[in-house]
Amino acid sequence: MMQIQPDILIVGLGPAGAAAATAAARAGLRVMGIDRRREAGVPVQCAEFVPRMLGADVVAVNRARIQGISRMETYLMGELPTVTDDFQGVMIDRQAFDAALVQEATDAGAALLFGPSLREIGPEGALVGDGVRIRPRLVIGADGPRSKIGRAMGYENTDLVETRQMRVPLKSAHLATDIFLNPQIAGGYAWLFPRGDEANLGLGLVPQHKGRLRPLLAALHQALMAEGRVGETVIRLTGGAIPVGGIVGLTGRIGELPALLAGDAAGLANPITGAGIAAAATSGRMAGEAAVAWLGGDSAALDDYAEDVTDLFGPSLSLAVQRRRDLMTHYDNDTSPDAAALRQGWIAYPEYWARGARAA
Repeated sequence: MMQIQPDILIVGLGPAGAAAATAAARAGLRVMGIDRRREAGVPVQCAEFVPRMLGADVVAVNRARIQGISRMETYLMGELPTVTDDFQGVMIDRQAFDAALVQEATDAGAALLFGPSLREIGPEGALVGDGVRIRPRLVIGADGPRSKIGRAMGYENTDLVETRQMRVPLKSAHLATDIFLNPQIAGGYAWLFPRGDEANLGLGLVPQHKGRLRPLLAALHQALMAEGRVGETVIRLTGGAIPVGGIVGLTGRIGELPALLAGDAAGLANPITGAGIAAAATSGRMAGEAAVAWLGGDSAALDDYAEDVTDLFGPSLSLAVQRRRDLMTHYDNDTSPDAAALRQGWIAYPEYWARGARAA
C-alpha cells in the first residue's frame, strides 16, 4: 500500500480547503489536499453572491466577478418589496472562483488531488482512493455540511436546509438580490440573484418538507415568467444542503491526530441567509495559519483558532440561530408564521436586529 506523509491533509477543496492549503503551503509546509469531485467548483451548489468587502482579501473574487449588487429587495407574502439600499455585493462565477483559489494553492506548493474520495479517517491517518494511506501530522476538515472529518471528531451538523436552484434567462438588467418570504417555505426562503443576462432562481427549506422544493420553485418560476422578469428555459439545475445550526466544533482530535474544521464543516454558514462563502474562505485561511503555528511549536495555536473564529463569527451566528428557533417554533406547533414572525426572521427588517425580540 502506498503511503504519503504530509504535514497537513486537507479534506475538501472548496473555498475553505483551498484557502487553508494556500496559507499552509506559503509557510513552507508539505500540504496535501483531496476532493472527491473531479473538478474544482463543479457542480455549482450555491447562489454565487459574496459581500463586496471579501474582494479586498480574496483576489479570486475579482477574477470571478460577474456583476455588482447594490441593494436587496425583500418580498413578503406578495407585498411590495422592502428595499435595503447600500447592500453591496458581487455575483461571482463560483466555478471560476473555486478554480482560482485552487490555482493559488497549487502555485504556493500544495499538492491537490481531485477525484479520490476519503474512504476512512482514523488516528493513523486517512485511506483514500484506491488504497493510498496518508499519515499527516494534522488534518483540516473542509468537506462541507456532512463532513466525514467532523463526524470522526465527534461533531456533526444536524440542522440542515435542503436547496434546489435553477439558472434561467434574465429579461432585463438587475442590480438587486431578490428575497421571497412565504410561510409555505418552511425554515427558508426563495431567491432571485442576477448574474448578467442570467439569474439564479432557488429555494431552500427544512428537510421535512423537501417534497415541496420542486413545486414551490416551479410556481415561483412561473410567476416571474408571467411578470416578464425571467425566461422559460432552465439552463442548469442544482441543489445541496446548508448547515443552519451554528458552530458545531472547530478543533479536536481523531484519536491522537489533531484536527480542525473550517467553513460549512464547522457550521459557519449563516442559519438565516445561508451565506457561507466569505466565512469559508476566512476560516480556511485562519485554519491554515493555525496549523502552521501549531506544527511550529505553538501549543495553544489550535485553541486560539477556535477562539478567534468564535469571536469573529459567533455573535452574528448566535443571533441567527435564535431567530431561526423562534421562527421554527411555529412550524413545530403546526401553525404558520404570520408576517410579523417572518419579518423578525429576516435581516432586512429592524425586528430581526431588535434586542430580546421573540416571535409572537
